[in-house]
Amino acid sequence: MAQDGKANTVKNTFNRKTTVSTSINADASIVWALLTNASDFSRWNSTIVSIEGEIQKGEKIKLKSTLDPGRTFKLKIKEVVPEQKLVWGDALGKRTYSLEKQGDSTLFTMAEKIGGLMFPLFAKKIPPFDESFEQFASDLKKEAETISKSK
Repeated sequence: MAQDGKANTVKNTFNRKTTVSTSINADASIVWALLTNASDFSRWNSTIVSIEGEIQKGEKIKLKSTLDPGRTFKLKIKEVVPEQKLVWGDALGKRTYSLEKQGDSTLFTMAEKIGGLMFPLFAKKIPPFDESFEQFASDLKKEAETISKSK
């Protein structure tokens, strides 16, 4: 998988998966702290309008994205493995954030798979995620590296 911050989307009849990976010159603890602080997301992440709620396993959050700012996504936090993996989603899809320590750096990967039997009926109405994913990864990298340099 490329680690260059470029998104890749694979489309099938019943689902679509978009993935982006980038190497961040910061410890996983810094990246994790950014990903799990809901109230701070919109400060550093230009793709997020707001997140309400606590990013903890079993909790529900309300997310507004710049892709569709008029819509509030109601998502459940499905899996939390500190400094390694975070998964949230709804009935139509799930987003997985993965962190892999690589010496003094962290490999960040974000993947979202959406779909189901009804996917072909609404697939054309869902905007592409590639640009938004690339911006998310870039924003996270910039903020985490800024924090890392200040320590």
